[in-house]
Amino acid sequence: MKTTLFLCFFVLLAYTGSAINIIPFPSKVSEKEGKVLLQNQLTLSYPDELASEGSFLSGILADEFGIKAQKGTESPVISLKKEANLTSQLGQEGYLLNADEDGIIITAATNQGAFYGIQTLRQLIQREGGAKYSVGAVKIEDQPRFSWRAFMLDESRNFKGVAVVKDLLDEMAMLKLNTFHWHLTDDQGWRIEIKKYPLLTEVGARRDSTQTGVWPGGWNSDVYDTTPHEGFYTQEQIRDILAYAQERHITVIPEIEMPGHASAAIAAYPWLGVSKEKIGVPAKFGVHYDVFDFTEPRVEDFLKDVLDEVFQLFPSQVIHIGGDEVKHDHWEASEAVNTFMKDNNLGSYADLQVWFTNRMSNYIESKGRRMMGWNEIMGVQLHEYNTKDQEVKEKLAKNAVIHFWKGDLDLVKQAVVSGHDIVNSYHEYTYLDYNYRKIPLEKAYGFDPIPEGLPANLNDKILGLGCQMWGEWIPTVKSMEELVYPRIAAYAEVGWTQTSQKDFDRFKTSLVPFYNRWTKSGINYIKE
Repeated sequence: MKTTLFLCFFVLLAYTGSAINIIPFPSKVSEKEGKVLLQNQLTLSYPDELASEGSFLSGILADEFGIKAQKGTESPVISLKKEANLTSQLGQEGYLLNADEDGIIITAATNQGAFYGIQTLRQLIQREGGAKYSVGAVKIEDQPRFSWRAFMLDESRNFKGVAVVKDLLDEMAMLKLNTFHWHLTDDQGWRIEIKKYPLLTEVGARRDSTQTGVWPGGWNSDVYDTTPHEGFYTQEQIRDILAYAQERHITVIPEIEMPGHASAAIAAYPWLGVSKEKIGVPAKFGVHYDVFDFTEPRVEDFLKDVLDEVFQLFPSQVIHIGGDEVKHDHWEASEAVNTFMKDNNLGSYADLQVWFTNRMSNYIESKGRRMMGWNEIMGVQLHEYNTKDQEVKEKLAKNAVIHFWKGDLDLVKQAVVSGHDIVNSYHEYTYLDYNYRKIPLEKAYGFDPIPEGLPANLNDKILGLGCQMWGEWIPTVKSMEELVYPRIAAYAEVGWTQTSQKDFDRFKTSLVPFYNRWTKSGINYIKE
């Protein structure tokens, strides 16, 4: 059999300054003179244990650069290597990338690290002219600043569908974001199939109209689109998306809201609510309508049944239960709830919520998982509609992850001192539904998940950050994308890049190839 060798060429050039335009920017970069020319066919080497990553790289080379990569071991141009003993140096997500006259080598302790090395290589490949490409000679050692780097999509308010989610996962992977926080249930829609309770999607996944015309009028707008809005994910579709995410080393965290933001579920099964009254799935956005009456055993059983199906679908260690914006008025008006509180020595409605949250936390832990919720689960009062001064005596389960979004930043310190891990999603910096006047690109880039003044010995309790694409005012994919891009790239660098390596001017320069790629891909964005 005749074997043809396809070689790369190493060319010495005069050094002309940094050509490293990578987002997120690596921890350590050492540039050298010269570059590796990539022919339109080349040899790619990788061990069987990196077969998935090798196949992914082959696809990228073919689809984006027209380069055919043939797997082989003789004179490989690009090599992927896995060395478990590098864990202490690189952690679970780090990698080494070296490009020189011997070719390009990506080395990592894990498959995930190798995958992120591939994402860096993908950005290093430059067009030489015509169909020719090259990679500048460089040595990179890289690992992330934070282990939790999340993007959240709210689909309860406006359902987007499988194709849109997969496109988002692709962009997350390129930016080394590792957590897709999927907000699947809320007042305005229930988007996940639960086989034991079919009405959740038969009734709860559809509303007759949708509040619109947000400006002028804001959240009090009386303008409605009278076109019915509906949609949900079957369990088969969810498994497909989870497999797609896993190939990109992205963990999917489901959020199933409780005890508030429950109107869609209560519309399906009125006995779940405190009032027991029949309601429709709300067309109006904001915080309103009924909440779960978890003081009834059958309601708690319902929530556990839902979680059981969630456990079967999602392999994630963490399960998000929401827990935010719970209005106390229904509890206050319920004689049964107040009797329950008295019988259980619960002195306030905030205590009642913490009591319930702990029961859910204990159940989730009994299944080998860990509960996460927005910072109201600590019993803190963040909203004007719960006006009564409430002393909170119940203590939140220590293993709960606090998802900070609102309130004084001292609440972060309070949670950390209490022993909780924190994901910082402070709304004034990370809410993608806020327009560019409120959160311009530079403000997003400047966010630091570690609050100023937090004792250094507690910094490791900050797991990282999330950026949130809340869905109320994004009825179309275009309206969503224009708020997401390019700010998602800024948050990716916040989560990955060491503070000493951050530079907003460099970041803006590095965005240019992203703008070009997004344009080519048909992704809508706002260029500030």
